[in-house]
Amino acid sequence: MASLPRHQRVIISLSLHILRAAMVRSGEMRVDAVEVRLALRCLLPHCPERWPLELFWDSAGQDNEIGRAQGTTAAFNGIVRQLRLAGRHED
Repeated sequence: MASLPRHQRVIISLSLHILRAAMVRSGEMRVDAVEVRLALRCLLPHCPERWPLELFWDSAGQDNEIGRAQGTTAAFNGIVRQLRLAGRHED
């Protein structure tokens, strides 16, 4: 991850922070907000596969609380995995 410019590392970190917060709130309300869409867009060039980003957005707008919470959680885990595999995120 050291090969990425500092501003890219900050963008990835902030995007994950926004998505994690949305995932936590997703059991109570829809989280298909502008900041979530922007965070997903910022992560797009860093994720080799798009499916977890698309799943997060699709799940964020669901009306069913359980489906929304399960979908955003699965998608978030998929996003983190994609970033790790791409060498863009470490704990």
